[in-house]
Amino acid sequence: MTVAAHSQQVAGPPATPPATSGRRVAGALLHDRAAVLSSAFLALIVLMAICAPLISLITGHGPNDFDTAAVNTDLGGVPHGPLGGISADHPLGVEPQNGRDILARIAYGARVSLLIALAATALTTLLGVVLGMLAGFFQGWADQVICRVMDFLMAFPALIFMIAILSSLPQGNRPVLLIVVISVFGWPYLARVVRGQTMTLANREFVEAARASGASTGALVFKEILPNLRSSLIVMTTLAVPGYVGTEAGLSFLGVGVTPPTPSWGQMIASSVGWYAVDPMYFAIPGTFLFLTVLSLTVLGDRLRAAFDSGEAA
Repeated sequence: MTVAAHSQQVAGPPATPPATSGRRVAGALLHDRAAVLSSAFLALIVLMAICAPLISLITGHGPNDFDTAAVNTDLGGVPHGPLGGISADHPLGVEPQNGRDILARIAYGARVSLLIALAATALTTLLGVVLGMLAGFFQGWADQVICRVMDFLMAFPALIFMIAILSSLPQGNRPVLLIVVISVFGWPYLARVVRGQTMTLANREFVEAARASGASTGALVFKEILPNLRSSLIVMTTLAVPGYVGTEAGLSFLGVGVTPPTPSWGQMIASSVGWYAVDPMYFAIPGTFLFLTVLSLTVLGDRLRAAFDSGEAA
């Protein structure tokens, strides 16, 4: 027996390398039934949003196509058949009066809601991280200016001022206006957390060691501090998305968000107000999709936070 073989026999099999933080988080989520169910539903919503044109092509009904044959004009436009006109031709039924296909409008509405929520989250995260790190790292006058701006924006009741601002602006490209207005009022909450963590990290030993070794400001920010904010940013952005989905739906419900003929879940719920008694499915279907989407995003964000916390504790 060679020396190498003998050494390997004595030492035993090589030790399994420890799981990385990403693997631990993924493993924790895969063993969490609520996280798996939430992820599956969100995957369905994303697939519907991506494949909205294909859904319309398969069903033969676009989001704004009227189907007067699907409603009873003698009864004021109530859908034919039970459960809001659900049939093989219209799997989720039709809107009263005009007969527009609800499945097509749900799919296109998911595209609008997710686009606005994700874009607002991206812009909010960019502003929050940049301004929060500037305030926390440089402190001094930069910290004072940014903190006063944050205090000013956080002092406003955001929803009321969003309604006022959007009501006074021209129609234009409404989704873009929504993204900008939501981001303006949303970034201070993330920036305040980033500022506090940056101030803590800037005084840690590994940052001081890098500074003493002559590392530039850019290297300190991007190589030492920013990577240590990763888990917090992932959790906070995940938890921000459901809030922005709900905000977009609420603004559209109030008539200052996405305007017709662009489909929106909030807009559909607003249109269903007068039909609760005769066609409750018209409210129940978009309301259920909105509720489950927000719930799934919230649950996934909460489970993600718990997974990161347990990973850091390990």
